[in-house]
Amino acid sequence: MPADLVIRNARIIDGSGAAAFPADVSISGDRITAVGTAGAGAREVDAKGQVLSPGFVDTHSHDDGAFLIHPDMAFKLAQGVTTDISGNCGFSTIPNEPGREYMPGDISGPGTMWRDLEGYFEACLAQKPAINNAMLVGHNRVRAHVVGLEKRPATAAEVAEMCGHIATAMEQGAVGFSTGLIYEPGRYSTTDEVVALAKECRPYAGIYATHMRNEGDKLLEAVDEALHIAREAAIPLHISHHKSAGRRNWGRVTDSLAKIDAANAAGMDVTLDVYPYTAGSGPMWQYVNLDSIDTEWAEGVMIASCPDHRDFEGRMVPDIATEQEWTIDETVREIVTSPRGRQVICIHFIIDEADIETNLRHPKMLIGSDGIPELKGNPHPRLFGTMPRVLARYVRERNVLTLEDAVRRMTHASCLRFGLVDRGLVREGYYADLVLFDPGAVKDLATYEQPKQEPAGISMVIVNGEVACENGRHTGVGSGRMLRFKR
Repeated sequence: MPADLVIRNARIIDGSGAAAFPADVSISGDRITAVGTAGAGAREVDAKGQVLSPGFVDTHSHDDGAFLIHPDMAFKLAQGVTTDISGNCGFSTIPNEPGREYMPGDISGPGTMWRDLEGYFEACLAQKPAINNAMLVGHNRVRAHVVGLEKRPATAAEVAEMCGHIATAMEQGAVGFSTGLIYEPGRYSTTDEVVALAKECRPYAGIYATHMRNEGDKLLEAVDEALHIAREAAIPLHISHHKSAGRRNWGRVTDSLAKIDAANAAGMDVTLDVYPYTAGSGPMWQYVNLDSIDTEWAEGVMIASCPDHRDFEGRMVPDIATEQEWTIDETVREIVTSPRGRQVICIHFIIDEADIETNLRHPKMLIGSDGIPELKGNPHPRLFGTMPRVLARYVRERNVLTLEDAVRRMTHASCLRFGLVDRGLVREGYYADLVLFDPGAVKDLATYEQPKQEPAGISMVIVNGEVACENGRHTGVGSGRMLRFKR
C-alpha cells in the first residue's frame, strides 16, 4: 500500500543537531513512516536538494486569541512554524469567567466560551486551527481572576485559590506556569507568592517560564529572583526573550548568561529564548509612568497599533510629535490616555545587535517570536519573519549558528523543553510536522515599515501529515492540534 506522501531527494536536517544527510521521507496519516529509501506514494514531491526539517516551534507566542480569531495562522504557517507555545508573559486565556473583562487591552484575546484549559482547547479545535498549540497558564491572568488589579500583595487565602487554578491547568495539560513580573498585575506580587504558585507545577513536571521583573538596570537582580523561584519550587526555569534593555545596559547579557551557566553547572535546569530583532513590542501603557515619562525610551518608540489614531501606526513618536507640534511627553500622554489607549501596541528599539548574537551563541538559547497578532495596524515584523530571519541573517549571512544547530534549537530542543512527545525530529514514528525550504533562499521579508509580508524560500509546510502551505498557498486543511505536556 503506497504512503500518502513521499518527499524524495531531500537534504534531511533531522532536528537532533546531527549533520545533514540525503534521504526520502514517507508519510502516512499523521506520522513519518520511513526515512531513507521510500516506496511509492499516492503523491510524490521531488525536493530537488532542498532541506527537509521538523516544523519550527515558536517557544514564545501570544497567539492565545489568534487560534480563535485567525485560525488559519497564516503569519506563523508561512514561516514554517507548526507549533506555538502560548500563554507567555503571564498572559493566558485561562482561568476564565465568561463575560468578565479582566484587563483592558488584554493581549490574550477573547474569553467568552470557556472556564478552563479543556474548554479553551475545545473552542480552538472547533475553529480547525492550521498549527498546533501548547499552553502555559499565566500568572497575570490567574491574579486578575482572584485578586483583580489591586496594587497589593495577595493574601494567604488568595494565594491558595490561585494555586488551585494553576493545579487545574496543569492537570489538564498545561506545559507550565508563566509570569510577566514587569506587567500589571504581576508586578504587585511578592517573590514568595510566585514561589508558592510555581510549586504547583512540580507534581506535573511543568516548567516556570518568566518575563522577568526587570530586563534593564536591574537585569542581574531579576535573574537572581528567577533562579530563586525555580530553585525553591524545584522545577526547570525558562527565561523569556533574554535581553539587556536600554543603551546603558548593552553588553550585560554576558553577565546574565554567566549566572545561567553557574546555575546549570550547580544542577539546575535553565533554558532561555531570544527573538532576532533589536526592538521589543507590547502594550504601551504597561511601559509608561505618566508621572515621569522616560523621554529617552519614548524617542525610540514606533506605534504598531493605535485604535484612536490609526494615522500614527507605523510611525516613530518623535515624528508624530513634530507633525502635531507636541513635545515627546505630550505625544506619549495623548496616545496612552486616549479612550482606547490601553489597546495601543508599541514597538520599542532597546536592544543591541551584538547582544542578539551573544544570546544566539549560547547553547541553551531557543527561539521565540514574542509576536502579538494585532493585524489591524503595523505589527512588529517578528510576527511574520522570526524563523526565516534566524536562518537567513544568523546562519547564512553572519555565521553565528550552523544550519543544523539552528534547526535543532527551533525544533527538537524546543519540543524537549516543553514536553511535546514524538515531535521535533525527522524520524520514523514521529508526527509529520515538517518544513521544506531552500537554505540559500529562505529569508524574512517583513520590515518595520511593511511588516505583513510572508517570507521567501519555504516551499512546503506539513502539519500532522497534512500539507498546510505549499509554494505560498495556504491550503486551509486545519490539521493543527492542542498539545498537552508529557507526563
